[in-house]
Amino acid sequence: MTAESPYLRPPWGMRVIGNRMAKLFARSVLSTLSVRGRRSGQWRKVPVAVLEHDGERYLIAPRGHTEWSRNLSAAGSGRLARKGRSEEFDAVEVPVADRPPLIEIYLKQYGRFPTVSETFAELPDPADHPTFRIVGRSE
Repeated sequence: MTAESPYLRPPWGMRVIGNRMAKLFARSVLSTLSVRGRRSGQWRKVPVAVLEHDGERYLIAPRGHTEWSRNLSAAGSGRLARKGRSEEFDAVEVPVADRPPLIEIYLKQYGRFPTVSETFAELPDPADHPTFRIVGRSE
C-alpha cells in the first residue's frame, strides 16, 4: 500500500475470527458484499455495513483503501446479500468533499462496533475512506 492509499490492516483475531463472528452476531446490521477481484476476476465476499441516509445507500471503507474498496472501484458494480435477498448494483464513488457528513452519520450508527471509531481516529482524512453510493440496477 502506498502513502497515497493508506490501509489499516485488521488485527490477527479480526482477520481470522472477526468476519465469521460478525456474520453470526450482527446479521441485522451486516450485509455481504460480493465483488469481482480486479486481477483474478473471481468473486470476493466480505461483510459490510450499509449506511442508509436521505433515501440513498452507501458503502464506506472504515479501514481505508481495502481490497474490497479497490476491487469495487475497479469493477464499478457488485452484489449485496442480506437476510436471504441478493441484489446487483452499480457503485458510484462519492467525491471526497461530500464524504465528511456521511462519515459522521456512519460513526453515529456503527461507531460502537469493535475498532470502527478507532480506525477513523487513526485515519481522520475523508480521502482515506473510499465511499460509494449504491445504485440499484432497477433504479
